[in-house]
Amino acid sequence: MKAALVGTDGALLYEARRATGRERGPDAIVESILGFAADLRAHGIEHFGEGAVAAGVAVPGIVDAERGTAVYAANLGWRDVPLRDLLGARLGGVPVALGHDVRTGGLAEGRIGAGRGADRFFFVPLGTGIAGAIGIDGTIEAGAHGYAGEIGHVVVRPDGPVCGCGQTGCMETIASAAAVTRAWAAASGDPEADAADCAKAVASGDPRAVAVWADAVDALAAGLVTALTLLDPRRLIIGGGLAEAGETLFTPLRAAVEERVTFQKLPEIVPAALGDTAGCLGAGLLAWDLLSTEVSA
Repeated sequence: MKAALVGTDGALLYEARRATGRERGPDAIVESILGFAADLRAHGIEHFGEGAVAAGVAVPGIVDAERGTAVYAANLGWRDVPLRDLLGARLGGVPVALGHDVRTGGLAEGRIGAGRGADRFFFVPLGTGIAGAIGIDGTIEAGAHGYAGEIGHVVVRPDGPVCGCGQTGCMETIASAAAVTRAWAAASGDPEADAADCAKAVASGDPRAVAVWADAVDALAAGLVTALTLLDPRRLIIGGGLAEAGETLFTPLRAAVEERVTFQKLPEIVPAALGDTAGCLGAGLLAWDLLSTEVSA
């Protein structure tokens, strides 16, 4: 878990991290979050003379932001957790905003990161899975049911691997950091090898790594072209673990996307700027947005 005190200008005033402790079960995770938030508020009072005036929290899985409920998160074992109300009660009644982790990170990238100045962008973090955030004029489009942006489940190889969602050949089964890790561990014969090791091997010219990497880039480009055909973004922002490979990823990816484009306008394809602080910053922005909405109302 990552948490921060965030100023009105989006600056990180204080940052802290703690283990989620998911091995203790879903209820214990909720209590850990509530305790973490209370400690953060106490830190603000002690070091800045005042507690936070609002709170934002970003969680994985299916999120009902309007009801303030974490509907479902497979990795955390959550179902219908009223997180907004629980946090509000623990924090003395301050207003609380709840958001989806990727969309919240996308909000931060759009306003103060790599999407700054772009009226339309698509943020795609490549991690254990692949999700996306659709940025429009400084806000993130959640969709009618909160599922917008799930590009990782666009089928790019109908005869590909089975995905956890039930389909076969989803983009995240081939192009996520986890998928590259699996493919490179098998190709290299080293069960401990991961995606970062694959990127290093690509840079050194290992043909096995080059083949694994090219397969992932091809699948990623196919999915991204589908996205830009539908969304026509001005900027594609790529983040997550795979993006840390730098030009080892971006040079072939830009070429693969350009090769596939026909009538579509080619967007800028850039690395994310905020790293793993994007979620904290985005949660802070959600909180400030909540306050500005209350003031205007």
